[in-house]
Amino acid sequence: MNLKLSKIGERLSGHSGIVELMDDLGAAMAGPGEMRMLGGGNPAHIPEILGVWRERFQAIVDDEDHCNRMLANYDGPAGSPKFRESFAAALNDIYGWDVGPDNIVVTNGGQTAFFFLFALLAGETPNGGQRHVMLPIVPEYIGYSDQGLAENVFRSFHPRIEKLDEHTFKYRIDFDAIEVTDDTAAICVSRPTNPTGNVLTDDEIAHLTALAAEREIPLLVDNAYGAPFPGAVFESIAPVWNRGMVMSFSLSKLGLPGTRTGIVLADEQIASRIRSMTGIVGLANNNVGQAIVEPLLDSGELHQLSREVIRPYYQQKSQFAQSLVAQHFADDFPYLVHRSEGAFFLWLWFPELPIPTRELYARLKQRGVLIVPGEYFFFGLDAHDDWPHRRQCIRLTFSQSEAVVDEGVRILADELRKLHE
Repeated sequence: MNLKLSKIGERLSGHSGIVELMDDLGAAMAGPGEMRMLGGGNPAHIPEILGVWRERFQAIVDDEDHCNRMLANYDGPAGSPKFRESFAAALNDIYGWDVGPDNIVVTNGGQTAFFFLFALLAGETPNGGQRHVMLPIVPEYIGYSDQGLAENVFRSFHPRIEKLDEHTFKYRIDFDAIEVTDDTAAICVSRPTNPTGNVLTDDEIAHLTALAAEREIPLLVDNAYGAPFPGAVFESIAPVWNRGMVMSFSLSKLGLPGTRTGIVLADEQIASRIRSMTGIVGLANNNVGQAIVEPLLDSGELHQLSREVIRPYYQQKSQFAQSLVAQHFADDFPYLVHRSEGAFFLWLWFPELPIPTRELYARLKQRGVLIVPGEYFFFGLDAHDDWPHRRQCIRLTFSQSEAVVDEGVRILADELRKLHE
């Protein structure tokens, strides 16, 4: 058969960084264990959290009517009405935000939520124009890069790089460089930022909010790792939401990636549009994650677990991974680590690396270590922008066991040492 593809078909079915990442993750997690998985975004298997999920499963199975409804009934495309009420009530209780169930819509994971949002807002307009999503800072989440249904959907900008000490740095938005134009459909950030663990400051969020309000466009905040659930934020911040913002949440990062459950908080107009898109593309969403989490929202236990178990767990894992980097790297070659402020990753910068990090990725894979090369996270830049920094960074996860992270960092250090000889 001579398969003839549409333009959209070519875009969505070709090679992409996120598909490579998920293929590697799936093979490593399902395999016999020889591969040290430092590349994916799989959450850690936190014993206390896994115990809560098992208890909830057992309670659901013991309630025959509830179990039957969960397994044998479709929800509406916006998600379970009771779950949406519980989620809205939890945000009201924690932050005092004026949100109701009509502001909440469930999606088949956060990845799907942003596919819908980008398709809804950016690309070709009815009058033949072209609108883009502005990323005020890159590197940014790899999963966005191939989601646009047209060319040049993203426009991004270099950050300011602030060196904090000999081996630590931080990205900040360069507000003197970013530009919001008449063709900007939305501003988009992740907070904490995947891949770097950067947490945009409250002042940066306030500045972006003002820019979005001035142009009457939405500010999209990917809150997959953020407060209050799962709360993997190691800095003191004051979360905000207003009707000019769209905020996403993810049950995956709580430890439930298998349920594929994302939540979007938006004004009623955008929430209704996302509901319709779910109905057209997938009829309805996964019921299981909503059923597991709903009573934990009502009781406040989910917020408590996020504060008292999940956040300190990942902060300790981050500190341990940073200590391994310092131990195994020593001062044998130049390196910097982005200040770890949240999420599940360390972002490493090798300013004198003699090969691109995609080649480093291939060499490490041969030695049984998976990382993610940084090139994938720098998208939306001008085609002629040959910024060397984009080929000098890698992302590694610290959510795996201490033994796996230790061995992986040791092998990474050995490979880097050989490259600098």
